[in-house]
This record gives sequence, structure tokens and C-alpha cells, in this order.
Amino acid sequence: MQRIMIQTRDGQCPVYLYRPAGGGPWPAVLVYMDALAIRPAMLEIGERLSANGYFTLLPDLFYRSGPYEPMDPKKIFSDPEQRKILMEKFMALATPANVMSDTAAFLEFIAAQPDVTPGPIGTTGYCMGGLLSLTAAGTYPQRIAAAASYHGGRLATDAPDSPHRLAGKIKARVYVAGASEDASFPDDMKARLEQALTEAGVDHTLETYPARHGWVFRDTPVFDAPAAERHWQSLLALLEATLKR
Repeated sequence: MQRIMIQTRDGQCPVYLYRPAGGGPWPAVLVYMDALAIRPAMLEIGERLSANGYFTLLPDLFYRSGPYEPMDPKKIFSDPEQRKILMEKFMALATPANVMSDTAAFLEFIAAQPDVTPGPIGTTGYCMGGLLSLTAAGTYPQRIAAAASYHGGRLATDAPDSPHRLAGKIKARVYVAGASEDASFPDDMKARLEQALTEAGVDHTLETYPARHGWVFRDTPVFDAPAAERHWQSLLALLEATLKR
């Protein structure tokens, strides 16, 4: 793993870069982090993707807020004051518009790497990153062949930048996994997203795991090992089918 800096419109974004062992070129995957930020459990996503043969980029989307200490997921889940700080200091600056601006720089960097397979890439995202993964697929449709979202929230709302509004532009194969216990992605929202993707003719799968919001990461109180492994099986199957043809 390398920690590098990529110049964006708004500054220098720290990015964690993972190259598989051996010689390339390799297909590329861009990972959108969850709201608990960069920490060992998040970095493990990049490690496992690279171990499966993917050149992986994992940006720190909270760079606009300045340097920060690693967050304690258990405190954020249990302490309303900690959640308030997270939302006001960090998430408020990592808006979809800002991150899509950043994504242009990430895509440019990936395309310039000689050990990356030419052509479209895959994206995956968690929590807020799930929203960003789908948004990227609709914002850069020619550059993204696969887009996954795991316990993503607010995927089909009345907001003007809701990802479901981009369904008509998406060319990627889409996989969305929601949680059975998730106030940010209830059943009516799942139905709304399903309808938008179906009407747009997007090749997609939308599933609900019997888990709670945030189940993928081992450092959270809602970690669910079987559901986390199911996440890996579905993600790797999606990437295999679209990027390793």
C-alpha cells in the first residue's frame, strides 16, 4: 500500500493506493469510504481487492476538513455529540458535488497508470460512499462499468442530487445491498430506486441483507460476519463479470 497525494480542484487529497502482486496490467477499482473515515477496517477493503487482482484507489474524502485523528466507530454509534461533529465538520464538506469534482482527478490518475487495464473501471462504496458510487456511475457513465453500494443511505430521495435521478445516464452494471434495519434506506426508498433503475434499463441487482446499517466493517457494533462475507462474494462476482471479461 502507498499513501499518495492527488491534486483536486480544492487541494491535495490523500489517497491509499494498492497494487496487486506480480505484473500488471490490472483492472481498477475506486473505493468510496464510509462516514467513519480512514482507519484500519476501511483500509482492509483496498487490501482484499488488490489481493484479488484489482488496482485499487481509496481516497480520504474528508481532506477538506484538515488532518484528523482516527475516529472511534463505537463512540460515533453511541454518542449523538460525536455524530453531530462528524456531520457538521466532515460530511458537510464531502458533498456529492465536491466528491464528483474529486472523482475527475481520481479517474485521470487511474487512466494515466501504465499498469492499469485500459477502459472503464469499477466503483464500490459504503454508507455515504454507496451514494457516491452510484452518483459516480451516473456522472461518469463512460468511465465506470460496475458500481456497487453497500448499506448506502439516501439513494432515492426528493433531493435534487439523489442518485436515482441519474439512472437514465448509468451504463454500469449496478449492485445495491441494503440492510433490513436501516432508517436511511427504508423499503419505500428501495422500491423507488428499483423503479428508477428498471425504467432506465440499467442492468442491476438490489438486495436486502438481514443486517443493520454498517454491517461490513469489523470495528463497528453492527458488524455481521456472514453478511460481510456475502458482501465480498457479491462484490467480487460483479467485478469479475464486468472488468475481467
